[in-house]
Amino acid sequence: MAPPLVLLAAGGTGGHLFPAEALAHALAKQGVRVALATDARVSEHLKDFPAEAVYRIPAATPSKKSPLVMARALFTLGRGIWMARKLLRYTIKPACVVGFGGYPSVPPLAAGAMVGAPTLIHEQNAVMGRANRFLAPRVTAIATGFPIRGLPDTLAAKATHVGNPVRAPVIEAAAVPFASLTADGRLRLLVFGGSQGARVMADVVPAAIALLPDDGRRRLAVTQQVRAEDMARVTAAYASAGVTPDARPFFSDLPRRIAESHLIVARAGASTVAELAVIGRPSILVPLPGALDQDQAANAATLGSINAAAVILQPDFTPKRLAQEIGERLEAPERLTQAAEAAKSAGIADAAERLAALALKVGRIA
Repeated sequence: MAPPLVLLAAGGTGGHLFPAEALAHALAKQGVRVALATDARVSEHLKDFPAEAVYRIPAATPSKKSPLVMARALFTLGRGIWMARKLLRYTIKPACVVGFGGYPSVPPLAAGAMVGAPTLIHEQNAVMGRANRFLAPRVTAIATGFPIRGLPDTLAAKATHVGNPVRAPVIEAAAVPFASLTADGRLRLLVFGGSQGARVMADVVPAAIALLPDDGRRRLAVTQQVRAEDMARVTAAYASAGVTPDARPFFSDLPRRIAESHLIVARAGASTVAELAVIGRPSILVPLPGALDQDQAANAATLGSINAAAVILQPDFTPKRLAQEIGERLEAPERLTQAAEAAKSAGIADAAERLAALALKVGRIA
């Protein structure tokens, strides 16, 4: 008899796919086979995904702003559910279906509920997203990356806090202890914003560093993610301030760079917040504005409430405010050590194993 199979449903962005990849590795260690249901947008992230099969299921995001877009999305989701139901009933018959949020997870999870398969959703953020809110009443169990307040009793009864699974490079980086400021007092600053957030970092961070006194600028070693279209102006701004940054459009070794840093300035996506906590590094978090659910603000608050991060809303994220925050840490580096310890205390390094155990329980896999 073949080992049991768990179908993971994740797509849209790497932010949804990376936790699924971590769970896939944890399940493989338990001798469980894994297949992946995803959409067509994540092909570049699949090279290391340990799935025996990948099924592309149509999905779309409904929008109330346009009746035509809404109608097309609902039609696409309906077609995806029909395809997923056929797949689950006649082809793979999984012991459990696990979804990671976003609308690409809706057809496999909805189909799983229809055919009577055990189903589990994982909510990465501190606020439940729209796709998971739709699925939550229909699934067998709910796993959460952060504690979620305000869930109805019926949903809270089937929710388990497991943390956000992180990739192997993050676990490796977590073994690096936090270093106090180097002998010459240099503070290693890492700045990144993701695809939706790098521009504001390009606007604010170089200008903030230019406001620091000469001694403060000399004590900084800056590494910054900069979009290609912003590279010329960012490097020019740093040159005017007498600073030479390590500026690149993408860092393939971001967990290692986080571990080597004294302070991180970043957005507050669920994966970013989880990695900062597991590795244990101080941060200044700028939640992405305009999100319907304000999920990044809620994520950031989990570290801000324990003094592991300073949370600055984007309207307040000005060069003057950021220069003040950096300057205070240069003057009182013990704050960095305290924040690193606080962040580490909130990290759940074995979240993938906890989620795997819950999936085995839901799927009744021995």
